[in-house]
Amino acid sequence: MPEPYPREYRDDVVRVARDREPGVTLEQIAADFGIHVMTLSKWIRQADVDAGVEPGTSTAEGAELREARRRIKLLEQENEVLRRAAAYLSQANLPKRLFPLVRELAAEGIPVALTCRVLKIARQVYHRWLTEPVSDAELEQAYRANALFDAHREDPEFGYRYLHEEAREAGQVMAERTAWRICADNGWWSAFAKRRAKNGKRPGPPVHDDLVQRNFTAEAPNRLWLTDIPPQAGGAPSEHRTGEGKLYLCAIKDAHSRRIVGYSIDTRMKSRLAVTALANAVARRRVEGADVAGCVVHSDRGSQFRSRRYVHALARHGLVGSMGRVGAAGDNAAMESFFALLQNNVLDRQSWATRDELRIAIVTWIERTYHRRRRQAALGRWTPIEYETIMTTPVDLAA
Repeated sequence: MPEPYPREYRDDVVRVARDREPGVTLEQIAADFGIHVMTLSKWIRQADVDAGVEPGTSTAEGAELREARRRIKLLEQENEVLRRAAAYLSQANLPKRLFPLVRELAAEGIPVALTCRVLKIARQVYHRWLTEPVSDAELEQAYRANALFDAHREDPEFGYRYLHEEAREAGQVMAERTAWRICADNGWWSAFAKRRAKNGKRPGPPVHDDLVQRNFTAEAPNRLWLTDIPPQAGGAPSEHRTGEGKLYLCAIKDAHSRRIVGYSIDTRMKSRLAVTALANAVARRRVEGADVAGCVVHSDRGSQFRSRRYVHALARHGLVGSMGRVGAAGDNAAMESFFALLQNNVLDRQSWATRDELRIAIVTWIERTYHRRRRQAALGRWTPIEYETIMTTPVDLAA
């Protein structure tokens, strides 16, 4: 089954199609975005179903149905874990340790994480038991740490003394000093104990090395991607203002063809913005039959790109992170040049009344003008789409 286009991309194409000028056909819109006209018609029909204009199963209903099925399967697995655990503990000739049961259930297809959650077992202790024997003292220590961690996760604003009391209520009795040592070893501190960085402070340490060293070229697609959230003078986040509020854009460029392979537009500049842009880029390339594993993704040291969610997203898609230095604009100059073009050609051209109006303008400029009409000297006076089509064979895309 082919990979679907990103939802955000589909919604933007439908917006452009609905707001097209008189005389502009769906075939022209589909050609501008590089999709088949039947695909565009299907997206428009699905959008009408989602809006309640036409009968049918909406996207939300389909997602709810899939979620209900997933939840039913999860409940069935949880019931099976509880049933097997009751039978296992009722056998007097076996030791009252649940690790063997977790291993048996894992062999039958029930996830270890689910079994450990139902039986209230720390997963790290179970995996350690699989590789080497665990002493009673180590097991007791693990249960204490698990109780403290559960208390810290529920109330991260309280210190180790409160966590000690909560662990004792959960049945894990220990000295207050022991609770402090466990919390210190694992970095479980009160949220109020951490001083927040003030404005003007230097960004945090990089989570990746600089693998690019200002060499913004690649011999083939999906070898090097560049990403950024555009800055203003002074380093403040760029706020694309409209009459309804602000918009933020995170874009990802393939250094080989200078094509914007993924983007995300949102009303808040959180780590989700960078994570969604990355997921959209991976989905677009997979729709085209390309393998992005091993691709280097280069960014600056913004908090969104240093977040745990973004780092996990890189690992999940098999991508390699790269990060420039602090205050060195040239370390990501190729991406900043794109945003300068966007600023001059779209953002500064007029005042924008609504977020949708600005969003459609940004998407239309990227997909129609930048990708298919703006010829670049560095590409031999070809557009990014032409350059990928002419210079890249299907074998290269799959490599």
